[in-house]
Amino acid sequence: MSGARSPTPKKPAIYEIRIQGRLDEDWIEWFDDMTLTHTVEGQTLLTGPVPDQAALHGLLNKIRNLNLDLISVIHVEEGSMDEADTSCSE
Repeated sequence: MSGARSPTPKKPAIYEIRIQGRLDEDWIEWFDDMTLTHTVEGQTLLTGPVPDQAALHGLLNKIRNLNLDLISVIHVEEGSMDEADTSCSE
């Protein structure tokens, strides 16, 4: 078929993963393109692009394997990372 277009590659979704405790900066290599940030509440935020659900599950498995306490996983809308709700309830 002429004129058929190939599917447009989908942009990776941006996720914010909140973990209890302060994850040492040395562990960032385990989490691909994620950015590691410490909060004043003593939590760690991993923020960055996740290409698909399989990659998200892989990140969550790494968190489980490190025996870290997962607080939340938030899909951050494109362009609104600064406006993301950073409140959490435990």
